[in-house]
Amino acid sequence: MSANNKISAEITTAELQAITTGIADLKNSLSTVLKFNLTADERSAMLKMGDKTLAFVGKSLNYAQQNPSLTPTYFDLAEAQKDYKLASDLYQVYQLLSALLRSVEDSNMVAGSEAYEAALVFYNSVKGASRSNIAGAQAIYDDLKQQFPRNKSSKATNNL
Repeated sequence: MSANNKISAEITTAELQAITTGIADLKNSLSTVLKFNLTADERSAMLKMGDKTLAFVGKSLNYAQQNPSLTPTYFDLAEAQKDYKLASDLYQVYQLLSALLRSVEDSNMVAGSEAYEAALVFYNSVKGASRSNIAGAQAIYDDLKQQFPRNKSSKATNNL
């Protein structure tokens, strides 16, 4: 309904089912590593790894492998390399999914904004029709106006 209609598309039932199945398959493929549900405190307490840190860790582990005499005896290089590979692989997945999720969010925002704008156009039309006592308009207006509750205390304050 927007004067500048940016999106006019739909997802068919079959497409939505395929998408849902694909996401479930992806989640299933990652089930061996998707074992955590960290709290905000746990997240803030952990060391973070991004592009620069990933490169640093890779370089450090290469040096550790090439220089075993400098590696502490309690240091499990094989496990560290395994963790690094997993982190690197998951980071790739994360980057792909982040880009996809951002596109989904953007499209959802545009479609939602346009749908909401259309609903407001109709709502305002019904509101005017109810003021003009057009048959059937008052019941629709009474139902829809619940979306916009009035704050009685601010109305009372405005009347002072």
